[in-house]
Amino acid sequence: MSSPHDFDFFHGDWEVHHRRRTDFLDPDSDWEEFPSTSRCWPLFDGAANIDEIDMPHLGAKGLTLRLFDQETRLWSLNWSSSRSGRLFPPVVGAFDGGRGEFYGDDTHDGKDVRARFVWSGVSDTSARWEQSFSLDGGETWLTNWIMEFTRPAASGTPAG
Repeated sequence: MSSPHDFDFFHGDWEVHHRRRTDFLDPDSDWEEFPSTSRCWPLFDGAANIDEIDMPHLGAKGLTLRLFDQETRLWSLNWSSSRSGRLFPPVVGAFDGGRGEFYGDDTHDGKDVRARFVWSGVSDTSARWEQSFSLDGGETWLTNWIMEFTRPAASGTPAG
């Protein structure tokens, strides 16, 4: 069952290796890879957090606000890009057995998509995030962005 401390592992500084499709909806599109950095701050005694990711390769920064709903025991993940300054529709879900799955509806390139974020391989020093889109309501998924998070060598332990 999800708890308000599911994302405690993520607090602090990270180095990030990105691998993403050049076209999020085309299974035959090329993959591009690039590095970035990220920092996450806890809020509400862990029941919320905010992170900023700096992606010079894309000429953009991203921000995620995560909120734990005490009644439903679900997390909402709310993403914004410095390119737009707007919040994208949230994905909502929970952790179960060390794996977090979060789902929501969005549009990409004018097409309605079902979005899925998966957090896995979570530890104090590493984690994996991946994004997938579905054009058929979740029957099939196309993974289009993977981020591998590792702690910078100098940081040691997470900040809190």
